[in-house]
Amino acid sequence: MKKEKVVLAYSGGLDTSIILKWLVNKGFEVICFIGDVGQSDDFDLVKEKAIKLGASKVYIKDLQEEFILDYIFPALQGNALYEGRYLLGTSLARPVLAKAQIDVANEEGATIVSHGSTGKGNDQVRFELSYYALAPDIKVLAPWKNTEFLNQFKGRDDLLDYAKKWSIPVTASKNSPYSEDENIMHISHEAGELENPETRPEESVFSLTNSIANSDENESLIEIHFKNGIPTKVKNMDDGKTISGALNLFRYLNELGNRHGIGRVDMVENRFIGIKSRGIYETPGATILWEAHRDLEGIAMDKEVMHIRDMLIPKFSELIYNGFWFSPEMDFLLTAINKSQEAVDGKVKLALIKGNVITIGRESPSSLYDKDLSSMNVEGGFDATDSTGFININAIRLKAHNLIMKKINPYKWRKD
Repeated sequence: MKKEKVVLAYSGGLDTSIILKWLVNKGFEVICFIGDVGQSDDFDLVKEKAIKLGASKVYIKDLQEEFILDYIFPALQGNALYEGRYLLGTSLARPVLAKAQIDVANEEGATIVSHGSTGKGNDQVRFELSYYALAPDIKVLAPWKNTEFLNQFKGRDDLLDYAKKWSIPVTASKNSPYSEDENIMHISHEAGELENPETRPEESVFSLTNSIANSDENESLIEIHFKNGIPTKVKNMDDGKTISGALNLFRYLNELGNRHGIGRVDMVENRFIGIKSRGIYETPGATILWEAHRDLEGIAMDKEVMHIRDMLIPKFSELIYNGFWFSPEMDFLLTAINKSQEAVDGKVKLALIKGNVITIGRESPSSLYDKDLSSMNVEGGFDATDSTGFININAIRLKAHNLIMKKINPYKWRKD
């Protein structure tokens, strides 16, 4: 009898290695999909491990350029920032991985896809919403929501015991059970002792950024160039080095951010399913880009367009975080955001030092800044007497409100 094909999103870590072996033991033909989004893995070793555990095939897809160009940069254009702090490194990687996994399923004629996300986290939602949006008839086998699997594996210790039984090599241990997700944009750290929000993480937790204490004493001066809100090149103003190309640019900024201790965030966030969780994030290069892009908008973006776009940022960020990248509302927002970036061209000069990204200058061929109009010393083309009428007109509503509200004494509370 022909075995059913399952395409498993495989990382080589503890959970997906256990799932791979479990699926094989259940009688499925398992095809492993590995998406390279910039994580520091030895993909040849991961592939070898998958084959040894029973995978019939292993697909390794280099998704780094696609990830940056089609997901990170659009998020940058919209200044996406979840709950005011999280730059969405993991959230943005999920749709590009899900899309590539569905492509493999279509190529292989597989009707089932699988992943290793837990039933308490965000990633299960992100993966599965993307699967269904791209392939409505696909079946999803999610072991961490499967009764048989849950009865067998009640926690991390059971996984480690199963790994020992089947000689599955893993890097996690009962004494160091951190859960990490890495890509070209960031790395996240969760679980273990980090679940106590009062505990300061040990310095050994961090891998992409130096501590402030160990960061460079001397600042780095750089210049980032943008076209339509998209970074095109970075120039090091200290040595004249110029870096272009999305992947090379991102790697270079990650290197600089690492040296200067830029991009660490420790926060408790609200998961989509209603659970609060603590996440430790390192996002060096993207933190630099977000600061530079936002500053350039100040000189090159129309005021009202900026304010309307800014009202969309919380919703845009929430959609990314919750897994609705492939949705009609996201299509609408991306179209609007892309339109808002048409004149966001120019360059921003930055000083990087001790965890700080400091803007020291900006220039744009589409600048809306007029030095003479803004100057306190030059009259320019602005008639200051016009401000009187402007203020009087805007005060009409406030005066009327005051007269009406005095009748019911709404400000009595001020005296109590």
